[in-house]
Amino acid sequence: MTDTLTPATDASAMVENPTAEPRTLTPHLSLDRVIMLVNPLAGGVGPNAADEAAAILADYACETTIVALDGGQFDAQVQAALDARPDVLFVLAGDGTAGTIASRAGPDGPLIAPLPGGTMNMLPRALYGTADWKIALRRALEEGAPQSVAGGEVTDGRFRQAFYCAAILGSPALWAPAREAVREGKLGLAWAYGRRALKRAFTGRMRFSLDGRPDRRAEALVLISPMISKAMDEHTGLEAAAMNPADALQAFRLAAHAVFDDWRQDPAVTTKAIQQATVRARSRIPAVIDGEPALLRHEAKVRFIRTAFRALAPNPPTAEDSV
Repeated sequence: MTDTLTPATDASAMVENPTAEPRTLTPHLSLDRVIMLVNPLAGGVGPNAADEAAAILADYACETTIVALDGGQFDAQVQAALDARPDVLFVLAGDGTAGTIASRAGPDGPLIAPLPGGTMNMLPRALYGTADWKIALRRALEEGAPQSVAGGEVTDGRFRQAFYCAAILGSPALWAPAREAVREGKLGLAWAYGRRALKRAFTGRMRFSLDGRPDRRAEALVLISPMISKAMDEHTGLEAAAMNPADALQAFRLAAHAVFDDWRQDPAVTTKAIQQATVRARSRIPAVIDGEPALLRHEAKVRFIRTAFRALAPNPPTAEDSV
């Protein structure tokens, strides 16, 4: 390993616990070499995460290196970890960082285990069924098996970002923070997010085309990966959901469905399995891509990726965050 993989803790090359018998590792594959990348600045991580991870990994008979990500060395640290070809690369960071590393690993790289270290944690919740990174770490170590993760990619000519859970394009993208606020019991914040989303509605509907078909209009287009879609059982494509509220009352009703229950039951929503989509608008397109906000150019494209990367997760994934 290169200097970019200098461990974050003294327990680096081989973490051992001499006072206890090692806990049993997953029977589905050999986990001899483990690397864990930790972003101590991520919202759900904290300054002691590397030491806490080392204490957990000490319970298992595997060679472990824990690396604290540094913004100035991020690319080199990630590349060094991928080049080291560990049996699994754990990532304790926010949604954006975990998604970036999974994308760089791709289907031919090492197994990736994205632990919940951010705010929304959509991908970790889908894989491990928890927002507690310590529980997710133990589940991966003790129950994990190689899982092919399907996803999608959003591009607009300058911007390119993969997603493994969902991409929301259009003004209702702002409903995603409202849903998360409700999940956390922050009803006042949820109401504020909802009001902001409604103010952004009806400023110009988008045109979209699915799999090359004629253009249609919608207030928003949601693309959902088969891993977390309640409506799809196989990795055959992205679930595309077009949202078409006719007025503010319908938009409010649809927003309530999006926050509180299964929004597919709303008559203003139509869904379809697709391989690719093109979205156009007169103004720039607001989006939330796996929990990360983005502002796209006037035209964006989305494509389905059957095997985006390989994860270490229980089989089948726990999928707490199915939508």
